[in-house]
Amino acid sequence: MEDLKLYDAEFKFMNIVWEFEPISSKELSVVCGERLGWKRPTTYTVIRKLSERGFVKNENATVTALVKREQVQQYEAHNLLDKAFDGSIPSFIATFLKGKSLTEAEAHALQQLIEGAKE
Repeated sequence: MEDLKLYDAEFKFMNIVWEFEPISSKELSVVCGERLGWKRPTTYTVIRKLSERGFVKNENATVTALVKREQVQQYEAHNLLDKAFDGSIPSFIATFLKGKSLTEAEAHALQQLIEGAKE
């Protein structure tokens, strides 16, 4: 799987891009100032760095995502599973559900996902 690692601040930035795209770099700097407390140069630096890494495109001062949110989520989920649970989905689910209860609808949805994922 390609490297889709985003640091926390980059992920917060990308969430803004995904929410508002296409968005002008000027408007993006305003939103980043409001939501992240960033100054305009910080936003432009992150646009440039994420553009160089292939996450966003900045064309004619309009920023759009080149990577979908779901791609990054899947990448992060696989990394967490490998790192913390040796790739074991049952271990992850057991740890995640420890001390929690599922609604009937949630349990049914999980069953459906498991059935759909069987080889």
